[in-house]
Amino acid sequence: MTTISMKALLEAGVHFGHQTRRWNPKMSKYIFGARNNIHIIDLQKTVKELKHAYKFVRDLSSEGKKMLFVGTKKQAQEIIQQEAIRCGAYYVNQRWLGGTLTNFETIKKSIARLGELNRMKADGIYKVLSKKESARWEKERLRLERMLSGIKEMEQLPGVVYLIDPRYEATAVAEAKKMQIPVIAICDTDADPEVVDYPIPGNDDALRAIRLFTGIIADALVEGKELFTQKTEKEVTTEKGELVFEATIPEEELLREEPLGETSQENPESKESQEGEKS
Repeated sequence: MTTISMKALLEAGVHFGHQTRRWNPKMSKYIFGARNNIHIIDLQKTVKELKHAYKFVRDLSSEGKKMLFVGTKKQAQEIIQQEAIRCGAYYVNQRWLGGTLTNFETIKKSIARLGELNRMKADGIYKVLSKKESARWEKERLRLERMLSGIKEMEQLPGVVYLIDPRYEATAVAEAKKMQIPVIAICDTDADPEVVDYPIPGNDDALRAIRLFTGIIADALVEGKELFTQKTEKEVTTEKGELVFEATIPEEELLREEPLGETSQENPESKESQEGEKS
């Protein structure tokens, strides 16, 4: 069971959207108001959608299904990798390779090539090659490792895709939709929530917000895996965990000049990268 409080959401800057002039009208139902020309996201709506996504991931994982994390924007890359590894999910945190989902058979050939190059290096074959040839193969190996390291164990398409910012990851969203793979996405106020199956309204630029959301989704996957293990071991269990929300701070706090603790768009952890995203 995972517990999250209003204070945690506020401190992570989850409620800060983009400038009002950059909004997508389809996000209007998730917007609480505006402050200093910045849209404020309704955290009650965020919690509601987060609970739906949590339950979906947990239930899917409890059936033995796999998950793919996607976050190629700079501030999401490290978090996506860390949380995916923690929960045993596949991940893409570098450039999305076209056809990763829609042309997976070709991607599998690249994965096989990476495996071949890794074996050649481990077996010392590089040493009997010329310097030029070994350097060429090593360059290829490093490129494939960088692009495929998070999916090199993926033998079939995932049961669900979780991603940060559906606008930034538009190709991944389109491929998942074509392959009828459900998509969970963190949607800021400039996004179209209708292009994904489980939109979670929230700040998709602040490091702490990305870490909070991704950690919760990873927890759901871990919990589902535990249930799957219990099923395979034929252990009877009736309890299922839920995402518990503790509303300890009134909604008026959403319109504070500054949030509790660190801000997101207004005072991000990585100011230079955040300002580029929000300009």
